[in-house]
Amino acid sequence: MGGLSPEREVSIVTGNSVLEAINRKGLIALPIHVDHNIGETLKSNPIDLAFLALHGTFGEDGCIQGLLEYFKIPYTGSGVLGSALAYDKLKSKEILKFHGIPTADYEVFNKNQEIRRNLELPVVVKPTNQGSSLGVTVVHKEIEWKPALDTAFAYSDEVIAEKFIEGKLLAIGMNGITPMPIVHIRPKSGFYDYEAKYTPGKTEYICPADIGENEAQRCRQTATQVLRVLKGRGFPRVDVILDAHGIPQVLEMNTIPGMTPTSLLPMAAREMGLGFDDLVIEILKTARLDYKN
Repeated sequence: MGGLSPEREVSIVTGNSVLEAINRKGLIALPIHVDHNIGETLKSNPIDLAFLALHGTFGEDGCIQGLLEYFKIPYTGSGVLGSALAYDKLKSKEILKFHGIPTADYEVFNKNQEIRRNLELPVVVKPTNQGSSLGVTVVHKEIEWKPALDTAFAYSDEVIAEKFIEGKLLAIGMNGITPMPIVHIRPKSGFYDYEAKYTPGKTEYICPADIGENEAQRCRQTATQVLRVLKGRGFPRVDVILDAHGIPQVLEMNTIPGMTPTSLLPMAAREMGLGFDDLVIEILKTARLDYKN
């Protein structure tokens, strides 16, 4: 938990919640706060399994997964490649487009290069390698374009602008290849930013989502496709916008969903009769390694 990314504080909340659940289940668990000395920490604290509660860069992008592979410590969440693919928003979009999975049209811009936007407003501007909506701006007016780029470039040298899609924001947690109950996210501010995600009362959540069965089935099918093409495993979460035509437009796959009091995966689990502590144990059971040598 913790780590080196801007999502450190959220990661600590997730980690502590998970630690308490494991202790309540009678298992022996050790909190490991990740810093630049994580290799030495793992050497001096032998563990059987790692429950990854590490959000953001170095946690969800394949880095910690690769280190755990070297130490032969099975871990929860997606593997090295799956983590890297899902965390890089550009690579995710390219793979989704290749497989014909609906996702918003987009353009890519690099820092210190001439930038000419072809997409018409509104657009969503975001860094290619951050989570928790950090550095993300919805641009409705031309005057907002340059500040949005500056905000995103503060987090990444590569930025995506994608066409803004009106619709319902939905989250589909996955239990392996099986979709969990769908959560409808309704931020009171109109935009699901960092504050809306982690401040109680800022967002309304509806589970199961108030959508038709045909729409729900399309969402479940799409989430299963995303899991497959991005090489997800365990209990990831696929986020989509259900557009005006009932088509789920994929935003991303989150390989280490939050486990905080306002998090979506525990909400979906409760709807299917799985309490928080039991969910933690089920996730722990999925711990594995990519490589067997």
